[in-house]
Amino acid sequence: MDPRACKRHHQRSITRTYAVPTPPSHVETCFKIRELRETDNEALLAFETGNRFWFESHIEARPSSFYSLQGVADHIQSYLQDFAAGTWHPFIIEDAHGKIVGRANLKSINTTLNTAEVGYRVAEDMAGQGLATMALRHLIEQARERWGLGQLVAYVYEDNAGSAKVLARCGFLLALPDTSTPENERRFTYSI
Repeated sequence: MDPRACKRHHQRSITRTYAVPTPPSHVETCFKIRELRETDNEALLAFETGNRFWFESHIEARPSSFYSLQGVADHIQSYLQDFAAGTWHPFIIEDAHGKIVGRANLKSINTTLNTAEVGYRVAEDMAGQGLATMALRHLIEQARERWGLGQLVAYVYEDNAGSAKVLARCGFLLALPDTSTPENERRFTYSI
């Protein structure tokens, strides 16, 4: 597939489509980053359930009540309320078939301080294919263009080397711990 055919930008819906080479076949696959929707309940539940143990080995575990259709519906509703309030911007990553393969969020958006925290997760079978880097670059772009932010922060467990590499690849710098840095995590910052 021609990568130029995969790149789209819709002013109103904040959708980006990217061509990412996927090893080992080296066939280019299109991935789309778009805002989370209320209708994503079933697909998001399948994504989160299918990758639960993978995620919990890298980030804090979600409560067991999350892993139900109602739990995910409540989660989505909460995120969309925070988005409407201007404190959260939730995205999902879909493959060419519309299957959710990742998530990315700007969270704790503070337009007074011009800061936000970034978070992302990618399905285990998609790890190492550049999706986390693509998602983080999308978050940086949204922070700059949509929210006018000046600094992004990320917290990573000390043993999550993959996420630390993604942050470094995108220009985040390891920062000194502050009072908000949990004991077993490292804090990274990015100046926009």
